[in-house]
Amino acid sequence: MNDNWIEACATDAVSQDDVIRFDHGDLTFCIYRTADDKYYATSGLCTHAEVHLAGGFVMDHTIECPKHNGRFDFTTGQAKGAPACIDLKTYPVKVEAGRVFLNPG
Repeated sequence: MNDNWIEACATDAVSQDDVIRFDHGDLTFCIYRTADDKYYATSGLCTHAEVHLAGGFVMDHTIECPKHNGRFDFTTGQAKGAPACIDLKTYPVKVEAGRVFLNPG
């Protein structure tokens, strides 16, 4: 198992039912926080047109791309609405001492 945990942000940097962008090296990620304070991470770019998803709309475990309105379930990465048809990559997340970490694998 890969143990390359990267500190992404403070837990309070992400509002409930929202998303923020996190860049590490040449990779872009999205960090999400649900209404029940669970955190998730996905690739930061839409699989349809490679637009940054952090500018999108979050509701009920769904991120909607700000460009063409493709939708993804950010808890699983599953593409849920056209024109997006390729799933998002998801990443393990852990929270420790008020900080959010992700493992890019």
